[in-house]
Amino acid sequence: MNKGNLIVLCGPSGAGKGSVEKLFLNDPKYNFYFSISVTSREPRANEVNHQNYHFLTKKDFKEKIKNNDFLEWAKFINNYYGTPIEPIEKNLVAGKNIFLEIEIKGVLQVIKKMPEAITIFLSPPSIDDLRERLYNRNTENNKLIEKRIKQANIELRHQNIFDYVVVNNDVEESAKKIREILDKELNV
Repeated sequence: MNKGNLIVLCGPSGAGKGSVEKLFLNDPKYNFYFSISVTSREPRANEVNHQNYHFLTKKDFKEKIKNNDFLEWAKFINNYYGTPIEPIEKNLVAGKNIFLEIEIKGVLQVIKKMPEAITIFLSPPSIDDLRERLYNRNTENNKLIEKRIKQANIELRHQNIFDYVVVNNDVEESAKKIREILDKELNV
């Protein structure tokens, strides 16, 4: 049995990752295993432990950091988020392809630990376009949107570390480009 591949998708908030993913993630030819992240934040009303996230206390999360139990982890708005390494390694050995959508800090950690990972950056056409998308979503206040724009500028400066960069001018075209990347990299 061949070992699976680790595919990492990153991009600024509002770049369209969720919209693009819907068009290729459930395709059985990719044999994806979907990792469930760990977080120290409280579950939201509709979230189920071990389904949406593995919810831990901050103390337990920090213990897992000390034990190197994460492929990657980050602290965001006073809470911790991470990808447990054990199921990743187990499923790669079993021939599954792992798909992760993570932030830039996590990508940098993954590249150090698993340089063979296939990394894809989904970019907005421009910062102005991104700003317009975020405001049109109407889900956050102006202050938070501007924080996301500031973070996007940081993320955009790291595009050169990725194996592939896909500019999301059109959701279907971007999904098609990512499918082409996956078909080539996964030999399907």
